[in-house]
Amino acid sequence: MLEQDGLIWPTHHRKEPHMFKVSVMYPNNENARFDFDYYRTKHMGLVKRLLKPFGLVRTEVLKGISGGGGQTATYICIGNLYFETADGYEKGVAAYGGALRADIPNFTNVAPIRQISEIVV
Repeated sequence: MLEQDGLIWPTHHRKEPHMFKVSVMYPNNENARFDFDYYRTKHMGLVKRLLKPFGLVRTEVLKGISGGGGQTATYICIGNLYFETADGYEKGVAAYGGALRADIPNFTNVAPIRQISEIVV
């Protein structure tokens, strides 16, 4: 158990202590094109190869299927990148962000939205 801000948090749910997650979200719309096979095999392979030296621990790809209640998914895809430190991510993107962005048109016509989060539980 972890006590923080007067609350007790179960630590057995924490996957990696003090990790940072970068979510790259691709908004869904009626004109969205997204090649999941390319993204999963080629783009994420490039991400792993370029960013692992900067503390990339693991990745996951989420395919949006629904927004609930019969609504379409808000995001067609969310790619999550887990880093040891936020600084590692920033350094990796400074070094290779251009190459990663240049690959985006190969799998989608949607501009991604990024969010950096600290994993707390």
